Amino acid sequence: MTTLVASSRDLPHPGREEIRLEAVLHALSDPLRLRIVRELAADGDELSCSHFDLPVTKSTATYHFRVLRESGVIRQIYRGTAKMNGLRRDDLDVLFPGVLDTLLGAAARESRRLGGG
Repeated sequence: MTTLVASSRDLPHPGREEIRLEAVLHALSDPLRLRIVRELAADGDELSCSHFDLPVTKSTATYHFRVLRESGVIRQIYRGTAKMNGLRRDDLDVLFPGVLDTLLGAAARESRRLGGG
């Protein structure tokens, strides 16, 4: 894992060349993690962890964000005391063209089909 550690608050992220399709698909196979990614994609900007209204404990939410970060789906950085999350769309689109858009589109269709909006 490519890690440039400047402080104890820096979080490890895989470099673009280290991102694997199976890790991305595993991360997105969980409904809660897919929900996080859908919100990040819809917003198009960085969102703090506290922005997300998740129906789980803080420690469980932290686990889900870590899975997304370690798989290369999101980038997390600290801005002051807030941990900010951003979708690594550019990296994912270069490595796996069309995959993210296809999955997000399928998730939106499923949500509408199941009445979730």
